[in-house]
Amino acid sequence: MTERTPTQERQDLDRKDQDSGGWVTRLRHGLGRSSAKLTGGITDLFGKRKLTDEALEELEELLITADLGVTTAAKLVGALAKSRFNQEVSGAEVRGALAEEAAKILAPVAEMISINQAHKPHVILFCGVNGSGKTTTIAKLAALFKHVGLDVAMVAGDTFRAAAIEQLQVWGDRIGCPVIARAPGSDAAGLAYDALDQARTRRTDVLLIDTAGRLQNRSDLMAELTKIIRVLKKVDDSAPHDCILVLDATVGQNAHSQVETFRSIVNVTGLVMTKLDGSAKGGVVVALADRFGLPVHAVGVGESLEDMRPFDPRAFARSLLGLADE
Repeated sequence: MTERTPTQERQDLDRKDQDSGGWVTRLRHGLGRSSAKLTGGITDLFGKRKLTDEALEELEELLITADLGVTTAAKLVGALAKSRFNQEVSGAEVRGALAEEAAKILAPVAEMISINQAHKPHVILFCGVNGSGKTTTIAKLAALFKHVGLDVAMVAGDTFRAAAIEQLQVWGDRIGCPVIARAPGSDAAGLAYDALDQARTRRTDVLLIDTAGRLQNRSDLMAELTKIIRVLKKVDDSAPHDCILVLDATVGQNAHSQVETFRSIVNVTGLVMTKLDGSAKGGVVVALADRFGLPVHAVGVGESLEDMRPFDPRAFARSLLGLADE
């Protein structure tokens, strides 16, 4: 077998979830603040009311305030108007229709990372601004990969922060995953080079590389990120095989500028959304999917290992609109 498919990974995780309270329940709970904002607003707008131009305008404004963005909000409202204009609708009907349209936007980007074992290792580099949750995300994804039988190693590449190195080492002990690290202040590119060299020798399946948090307006820090990539290519000219941008959902529309900035520096191949449980801005995931079309590999709704899972567009859309899974 050269590749484990996203479907196989999701099926294994779904079986695990049957014994752990259910991912959809955690997702719905984690998106509670976002869904409460949308559900409450839609309920206030629509008791039994005709879907007039005025009602559509008010609905569009509500969606914009829920961080769905101007373009995406207009697209959702336009689809709703096409099928229901001038009809009497309830809040539940509006939420159901919006969830269906949001799922259509999200479906093309729902894509778990496919690990090609021919690489040995498949190298995944993580980037993002300070505080986005990169280190924790790496550990959670390492646990997911280990769960489906892959040999995984992590690299403590945030050498600026001793706490980040220690945090990854604690996670490594917890999930039984080796962590390649150096002393704080070491050269991150040199560490990445040595880690990849070791992983190739050991025939590791997946190598997950942490990096220091970077403010997108700091050109020196961005330059260091490109240096890490250049150094990796000296060992394997196809590495990194994925470059994942970790985004904190609490920043809302600011996530758009982060995607733009990092894409201008590195080849961002996909996104992971974190901290959805601490935000009322979960709608930004739909807006990002609509605007950039980048794969959304996983979403996080809590601190535990079980609170990050491959992205399910339909479950996400329905949870965002406060609807139970069918």
